[in-house]
Amino acid sequence: MLKPILYAVLFAALTVPAAQAADAIGFRQTELADAHGDRPLHVSIWYPTDDTAPVADVGANRAFVGLPAIINARPTGGTHPLVVLSHGYGGSWRNLNWLAGELVRNGYVAAAPDHPGTTTFDRSPSQAARLWQRPRDLGRVIDALTDAPALAGPIDTRRIAAIGHSLGGWTVAALGGARFDADRFASDCQSQPNPRTCGLAAELGLEPGAQPMLEEDMRDARVGAVVSLDLGLARGFTPDSLAVYPVPALVIGAGVDIGDLPARLESGYLADHLPKTTTTYVEIPDAMHFSFMQICKPGAADLIEAETPGDGIVCRDGGARSRQALHREVADRITAFLAKALPPR
Repeated sequence: MLKPILYAVLFAALTVPAAQAADAIGFRQTELADAHGDRPLHVSIWYPTDDTAPVADVGANRAFVGLPAIINARPTGGTHPLVVLSHGYGGSWRNLNWLAGELVRNGYVAAAPDHPGTTTFDRSPSQAARLWQRPRDLGRVIDALTDAPALAGPIDTRRIAAIGHSLGGWTVAALGGARFDADRFASDCQSQPNPRTCGLAAELGLEPGAQPMLEEDMRDARVGAVVSLDLGLARGFTPDSLAVYPVPALVIGAGVDIGDLPARLESGYLADHLPKTTTTYVEIPDAMHFSFMQICKPGAADLIEAETPGDGIVCRDGGARSRQALHREVADRITAFLAKALPPR
């Protein structure tokens, strides 16, 4: 989506007092090796801390606002629920940096991998065409956090959720138990052509027979709740698998179509086929697809547009409300949903 320079991490120290323990956010990054050696994961982790060290502006750059956090802070005592985050096509961990902060303030640990092949810094065609690896990436992150409490403190393994935006929404839906059918997707693209989603078929290995692993069950039984934020590729999921979806789901769609990703054909499709008793569907009228990303700095749209024509749209929202206000609504809905879906023991 955007050139790497616009996503470069600037851990610039802030001239603010030491973090207040009640609101402090710890942040660290780690690398997860791959047993086969060809898909290492770069993972960012946010977690509660009682550290009082100075904070840094994590994830900020020339275009986007960061999150005040303490780098490599010590985790607080006690166990915490875990939320794994999945970015969209061409994005990175920074896209949901703002939401990770909200989750930590509500007592969660949050962790996000950069998915190889579909992230800002790795656009490898061979990795992009292994879309079935995306849900497995999240499973590997869960493994790492539960096996190594030194990273973010002990994890409550009975309270794990997954949240994803755009292609990340597809990823977490599959992680929760949705099954993909390449023939169904191809047929849908013939009857309802969509350049944004159907146009990715070859790159992501969505063509019939191209990626048999994609049609296997990618469910991770440790995940007890799922949230999708304006997901794409939803119509490739089989109605049968959605009808018996085993976990509560919050499906949030953007009411303002950016041109070829209407909520009714993506988030709406998912919600229509998921169990009504465990699914909540919300369409935010004045949100656009990129409203779920991080907040843009003043002048960011022009900066991005000058470097990558067409990408300035990532700073646009659909109404009079600010992106901060939209984020507030989304965060409130998510935390309320998780509190009910994953109640404390």
